[in-house]
Formats: sequence, structure tokens, C-alpha cells
Amino acid sequence: MTRLARLLLASTLALAGGAAVAEAADPVAVAIDTPGICGHDAVLDRIASRFRYQVHHVPHLANVGIADFHHIRESRHEPKIADERPIERRYCHARADLTDGRSRDVWYVIERPMGFAGIGSNVEFCVSGFDRWNVYDGRCRVLRPALW
Repeated sequence: MTRLARLLLASTLALAGGAAVAEAADPVAVAIDTPGICGHDAVLDRIASRFRYQVHHVPHLANVGIADFHHIRESRHEPKIADERPIERRYCHARADLTDGRSRDVWYVIERPMGFAGIGSNVEFCVSGFDRWNVYDGRCRVLRPALW
């Protein structure tokens, strides 16, 4: 969606002769700067909570937590297509400030409907440097879009 929004903005600027005029109700400008569902508090809280569980239960991981998220963006969207693809997936990327003062990349995917009994959503995530058992391959490759 971001790529489409940028294309629309570039087309608008080209038609306007290069003069960039921003208006208060300009939907294109809003779509570019908002993280959407990727920045939703429930999603970020679930990642922080499950990360806290992970560092306590996986041997030899540093005992840290996620203090804050920033630079949140959606990197790819796979919409639901009834017969072909029954699950909607949104791939997201963010930077997480850890409690030890370091900042790490976090890649996550939001899948719907993948909650309990097919109701709601599921979030799978990987924090760079904390995938000790290579569940998401080296450097969280499985959750990163092909462009990374």
C-alpha cells in the first residue's frame, strides 16, 4: 500500500507542476506516514510480552525486555483471496529499544484469521540476535519480505 500511495503522490506532484501543496485532509500524505495495524498497541504489547517470555525460557539469552518501538512500518501486504489465499498477512518491521540500551530490528507478521479456532489474529515475530534456535532462519529471514 505504501508503494501505491507514493506513486499516487508522485503522479499528483507531476500533474501539479512539481509544486507540493499539502492540505489538511490530504489522504495520500496520511497513508504514507501511518504504520497502520503494524503500530497497533495490542500487536506491540503481544510482541513485548512474548519476547519477555522467550528470554526467560530460552537458555543463554540476555535477560532484557523491549522498552519501546519506533520506526514502525508495513513492508508487505498479502490480502486474503477467497479460494487462492484464505489468510491475510501483513509483514512489518520496527526498531525496538531494549532495556540494556541497545536497539534491535524486529520483523513480524500479522495473520488473520489465525487466532484460537480461526477467530482473531496471530502475530509471529523475530528480534534480530535473539533467534537462538534459528526458528526464523538466519537473521530472521523468514519474516523479512523479499526486498530485504
